[in-house]
This record gives sequence, structure tokens and C-alpha cells, in this order.
Amino acid sequence: MSRSVETGSVLSPVTADDVDLAVRLAVGVLRDAPPEEWDGKAGSLEWDCWETVEHLADDLLYYAVQLGPQSPPLDTHVPFVLSQKRPDGPANFLFADRDAGPAGLVQVLEACGALLVAMVRTTPPRVRAHHAAGVSDTEGFAAMGVVETLVHMHDLAEGFGLAWTPPSALCSRVLARLFPEAPGGADPWLTLLWATGRAELPGHPRLTTWRWVSTPRS
Repeated sequence: MSRSVETGSVLSPVTADDVDLAVRLAVGVLRDAPPEEWDGKAGSLEWDCWETVEHLADDLLYYAVQLGPQSPPLDTHVPFVLSQKRPDGPANFLFADRDAGPAGLVQVLEACGALLVAMVRTTPPRVRAHHAAGVSDTEGFAAMGVVETLVHMHDLAEGFGLAWTPPSALCSRVLARLFPEAPGGADPWLTLLWATGRAELPGHPRLTTWRWVSTPRS
């Protein structure tokens, strides 16, 4: 269990269902994205909207494969080759087929999300695997997948000019799991945006660097 940053109450753990919800909500919004805006910048990122969705899909697949080996590596990631399509673009080991268009890219995102959901659902909670922010457990990888989805959808929604406000309870659970020192008392979604360097919080300036805590909670 995690303790809420907002109230101090005990929250339910982040689960595969939370990953599934986040990805389903994201896919629902992206299907309405203007076709002509996919090459535009995603919010404050240096990536365009296509690259950002590709990066998000890559993140979800990365978290899934870390949990895949019978004895997951604890000192480095599973050795897929990372590459960039342009110098300032994201470093991925997965790229979508451009000829499939935005609908195909969204399908890639949906598929990668489903793989993480399946791995979190079927991997015993005692399993540990490598992450640069600290060796993590299945709940940690679920929470990281949810945060990546929620905050990159914020970037994408800004780029596309679409509305995006995820459920407060979902934001509270991932805040408690990955950002235990985040200030309480404010809206959980705004707090998550603050914790990931995307917004100011009353009494707290916008962060220029940030890092979550992926190690398991006791």
C-alpha cells in the first residue's frame, strides 16, 4: 500500500488495471487528433507529436520486457538496441511504420500498453528488475507506465489543442508510489504535472529537473 500525498491516507497499489485505464483513455483522445498536426511539437518537448507517441509506446514496451526474463537483469536494461531517427529525437528500440499513418501508430501504442498490462498482471510482486531510477517491482513499473502515459498525453494534448484531464484517483496513486515527497493539498493532476516539471504549483516554482523514486515501497 502507498500513502496519499494529499491526505496521508493509505491508497490502493497501482495495478495493471490502472495501466489499462490510462492507455485506453489516451488512445481515445489520440483517435480524435487532427491529422495535420502530427508533425507539430508536443507541448514543451523538442519532439513532434508522432515521435512523442512513438516514445510513449516504446516506454510501455520497455517496462514490459524488463519484467520478461526468468531472472530479470538488475544492473542494466534488457539489451535491445536503442537508436534515433534524428539527432534531437527520442532514443527508442521501437518505431512505428509511417506508412500505417496515425491510426497505425495509435494501434502500436495500444498494443504496447496491452503488453505491459499483461506483464504486470502475471508477474509475481516479489520480482525485481532494473530501472535507472532504482531497481523496481511490478507495481513500480505499472506506476511508471501510467505516469509516462498521463504526462506525455499532457504534452500531446497541448500540441494537438485537445482537452486532457485524467482521473484524480489515478494521479493520487502514482504520486504516492513514485513521488512520495511531493507536496500535498493541491489537485493531484496539477501536482503530478509539477512533479514532472510541467507546471507550477502554488508556493512551489516549476521544477527544472525531476526524478521519480522507482524503488519498492515498504
